[in-house]
Amino acid sequence: MRLPYVPDPPPTHSAEDSAIVDRVRARRGSRGLTQLDRALLHAPAVADGWNSFLGAIRTKTSLPDDIREIAICRVAVLNEAWYEWKHHAPIALAAGVSEASLNSLKGSRAEGLNEKQMAVVEYTNAMTREVKVPDTVFNKLRPLFTEREIVEITATVGAYNTVSRFLVALDVGEMNETKEH
Repeated sequence: MRLPYVPDPPPTHSAEDSAIVDRVRARRGSRGLTQLDRALLHAPAVADGWNSFLGAIRTKTSLPDDIREIAICRVAVLNEAWYEWKHHAPIALAAGVSEASLNSLKGSRAEGLNEKQMAVVEYTNAMTREVKVPDTVFNKLRPLFTEREIVEITATVGAYNTVSRFLVALDVGEMNETKEH
């Protein structure tokens, strides 16, 4: 990483900082602090907001796991965030995405996905590459998902674009030189 990781356990300078570390650890559970956490904890308030927001994206939406993880993995591919891919590809597989379909996300054309999954890939592509989503892409998503789900998909893609840009800018996990994971 371009900065040193915060030691584990992280030094804290206030009760508030200690509470932040406790909240991050609670969300991570037995996995403990990740390299991403140890990068974010250079700025405890940022780590706290990140933890709350990404915790909600990951665990408090109504999205099926396959939909969420396909979006996250596609963002990882488009932004070459291989640390993100390394952590989310196994979750996608556990959610029922086939290995062939998951690996197809690395190419220019995803294959073996159902209609909902393909609509999410196209939406993710547009949000990540152009930001402004064409009506033709949005109109494929609209009949397949509720308004709540569309907001949650949009928030997931937006959030993981933030995650991937943070990971790549600071080379968290030292994977920037990886061409494909």
